[in-house]
Amino acid sequence: MTSTRQALQEVNLHIEESMGVRTVDSRPRFSPVPDAKDVGRLPSRKHGLVEIDRVIPDPQQPRTEFDEHELKRLANSIREKGLLQPIRVRWDAEREKWIVIMGERRYRATKLAGLSQISCCFVDDELTSSELLEQQLIENLLREDLKPLEEAKAYSTLMEMNGWNGKQVAGALHVSPSKVSRALSLLDLPTEVRSKIEQGSLTPTSAYELTKLNNEEIQKELSTTNNLTQKQVVQIVRQRRRHSRSSLRGTSLKFPTSSGMSISVQGSKKFTYHEIREALEEVLEEVELRIQNNVRNL
Repeated sequence: MTSTRQALQEVNLHIEESMGVRTVDSRPRFSPVPDAKDVGRLPSRKHGLVEIDRVIPDPQQPRTEFDEHELKRLANSIREKGLLQPIRVRWDAEREKWIVIMGERRYRATKLAGLSQISCCFVDDELTSSELLEQQLIENLLREDLKPLEEAKAYSTLMEMNGWNGKQVAGALHVSPSKVSRALSLLDLPTEVRSKIEQGSLTPTSAYELTKLNNEEIQKELSTTNNLTQKQVVQIVRQRRRHSRSSLRGTSLKFPTSSGMSISVQGSKKFTYHEIREALEEVLEEVELRIQNNVRNL
């Protein structure tokens, strides 16, 4: 009798469904024990709400410092209006956690706001460490969130991961080659000078001027001189370089390339490698301009 009743109920469900009536019982049932990766996902599987305790920051994130005042301001906004843009996350099976790809600032502010869940956009594609760093760098560069040395270290890491040069990094991130080379030059400065940059007492522009000096002691001395404007730093660096070159005459260098061509650098006076790099960057910009204007090859 019981089996007959169950059969009739089953038939009734199919009849109602054929008439357009959907009941809870007639819908496909989900697994009673969902995979940890699927908890919180909406049917589209691309977005969903996740318990914030199941999300962790990426330990390889190029940005290492976050302004507390800005985080509090954003937390207040999220508390009042909600998170307007989901963060992007990837699944880490070993940790059984979601790792932030983009939006760590929003993630930190959401935690600070005391919310228990966070809106996420799920990235299921397998990404290499290099691809992850590229995405994080692009986001931070667009928002201008990275500090000068964080940016420089991220460029350097990308170069090491991929065997790239500065121009290839610039192409991947859609920034100018000179921006990359100027940033990387900061890593050549003494530790004491880099500390001044991190503390904010030495501007990146002034620090870049110091990279043109080949004497670390002079670099340290100028970095600790108070109240120097950028213009004054430029003038002092020029004077120092002029003085250091006063007894040297002439530059003649040749740089062979893998294509079979060689680049020659000649001058009536001695130039530093920083000066040569600047000159080559100017030449590169001129060549690119000619290509854009369809100037015929020689």
